[in-house]
Amino acid sequence: MTQTPLPQQTEALPHWEAVPDDLAEATRSIKSALRSRLEASGRSVEEVFTVVEKKVAARVAEIAAEKARGEIVWPVIDYADIANGTVTREQLAKLHKRGCLVVRGHFDREQALAWDADIVDYVERNKFFENYAGPGDDFFGSVGSKPEIYPIYWSQAQMQARQSDRMARVQAFLNSQWKNESEGVQWFEPNRDSLYPDRIRRRPPGADSAGLGAHCDPGTLDLWMTAAYQKAFRHLFDGTVEDYDPWDAAYRTSGPQYPGSTMCSAFRTFQGWTALSDMDHDQGVLHTVPIPEAMAYLMLRPLLADVPEDDMCGVTTNQVFPANQNWHPLLLEALTGIPDVQAGDSVWWHCDMIHSVAPVTDQKGCGNVMYIPAAPWCPRNERYAANVRESLVTGSSPSDFPGEHYERTWANRFGLDDLNETGRRGLGLD
Repeated sequence: MTQTPLPQQTEALPHWEAVPDDLAEATRSIKSALRSRLEASGRSVEEVFTVVEKKVAARVAEIAAEKARGEIVWPVIDYADIANGTVTREQLAKLHKRGCLVVRGHFDREQALAWDADIVDYVERNKFFENYAGPGDDFFGSVGSKPEIYPIYWSQAQMQARQSDRMARVQAFLNSQWKNESEGVQWFEPNRDSLYPDRIRRRPPGADSAGLGAHCDPGTLDLWMTAAYQKAFRHLFDGTVEDYDPWDAAYRTSGPQYPGSTMCSAFRTFQGWTALSDMDHDQGVLHTVPIPEAMAYLMLRPLLADVPEDDMCGVTTNQVFPANQNWHPLLLEALTGIPDVQAGDSVWWHCDMIHSVAPVTDQKGCGNVMYIPAAPWCPRNERYAANVRESLVTGSSPSDFPGEHYERTWANRFGLDDLNETGRRGLGLD
């Protein structure tokens, strides 16, 4: 893969490749520098933000109109069309516009239900509930799980899904929606995924869940404060905001990310989960703001005059990137839930996208998923794969997650010898 040094800017922005010792002072410094960069281009922060706001407002209005007509806002594509290369231009256009997708029939329903049963057997046989010590991070602990988010990574079911041909086809399709080559650099390999391990969610019938507030996951203050991200979002700050493309991977696959209990060391084109049960659209399901360009709004909003100089609209380290009514009411007008899904369907959303999980009381049916993203092979993901390999061998929690390590002594854990060719490539073993 071709990688080149980051180009030099005319005037370098201050940057911190590790968390600044004085966050407030660094925040004041970067906001001043970004405003100066914009003003040097002949445009004010307010002018540039207005460009973004008008575009986002048009998308919000489109989504409201679709809902009023009773239309499904989320794109829905059959797995068979992805596998056969028969996805239509209209479907691709909607995927790009909305930045999210339901893949119908990604796996056979019976296969997904069997995986669900296998996970239950795996955790019960290894006495997980007798040894569960409570949520390992503050964010997912807020859902009121007992548990709801299981810190389990190495079940046969999860790994079989991660390394399956059907998963690889969908991941390659999703990766191909991004611009992976620009400025003479290939930023990632779209047809090779890095097998990013994540947890599972289980909600039984009758469950109450507080849900999760609106947020996004690409990073926190590092999005403004590190050199690579400053270049990734360069068009927002150099007066060329019309050229900003949320589907351009430039500079996003090599830079650092500030550590924290909710970080992701990998570059994901899409976050995703695979349904292990049928779920109705009103039963505490995922919602997104299906507007990829909303990231430009989030990045520019803190620079406006009504935000305190030492505040980035509530964004700080070691927490998720929040979206809220105080700073982002326009965006939250577009918050839209998934349609009904069946076991075996998968759900995907652009890695920058604002998303939330609705609360539910006395849930009807199960709400079971396993989290599997699209994380194409690139330098950043190759580095993280070394940690994943070690965690797989030892049964440890991967380093992006709290160090709970329940599976180290568990029977029937997936091991290196169980990897197929796709799994080995995804962990950098071939």
